[in-house]
Amino acid sequence: MDNLDTRILALIQEDFPLVSRPYAAIGEKVGCSEEEAFRRVMAMKKAGVIRRIGASFDSRKLGYLGTLVGMRVPGKELERVAALVNSYPQVTHNYQREGQVNLWFTLVAESKGELERILGEITAAAPDAEVLDLPAKEVFKLKVRFDPEAD
Repeated sequence: MDNLDTRILALIQEDFPLVSRPYAAIGEKVGCSEEEAFRRVMAMKKAGVIRRIGASFDSRKLGYLGTLVGMRVPGKELERVAALVNSYPQVTHNYQREGQVNLWFTLVAESKGELERILGEITAAAPDAEVLDLPAKEVFKLKVRFDPEAD
């Protein structure tokens, strides 16, 4: 990554332009063409520097319920169960972790009934897994910003 990449990263995590041609606006702000801005963002996405570009919504304020789910999945089943979990559009994050509880995901739905239905389907499709439903008792929202120039 060079200086232009770091300036683009700083801009898009703080102030992604909500205009019809966002990469033209990004390019104008950092001093490059629309094509160059787009090419650099796509290259950083392909390299894994950028994982996702999209809005973050407060699901509770939109009337949704959410829960954190931990699963203890036998190693031989992990890939299949992760793919199953990922097949639900209501799953916002899904990560494999070390330890006994080795699959963690967040689930957001319009109702408690829908949350229970989805968890029931996942549980039924993964009978050898242990499922821990961990709804939040208190919500702490951290605003994370990454300094692209930090070592």
